[in-house]
Amino acid sequence: MAYQITDACIMCGTCASNCPVEAISEGETQFVIDADACLECGACAANCPVEAIELA
Repeated sequence: MAYQITDACIMCGTCASNCPVEAISEGETQFVIDADACLECGACAANCPVEAIELA
């Protein structure tokens, strides 16, 4: 089960910079996680300042 970024995302980029496999990219209104590339390590969720990342 991969992580997903919710509408609470403030586009700060912290999640992308902490992802060890570069599975997070900038979307149109928020960052998005490539579920196929996600390792489910939780680094993105642990570092998100607004807790906008959750398990899908």
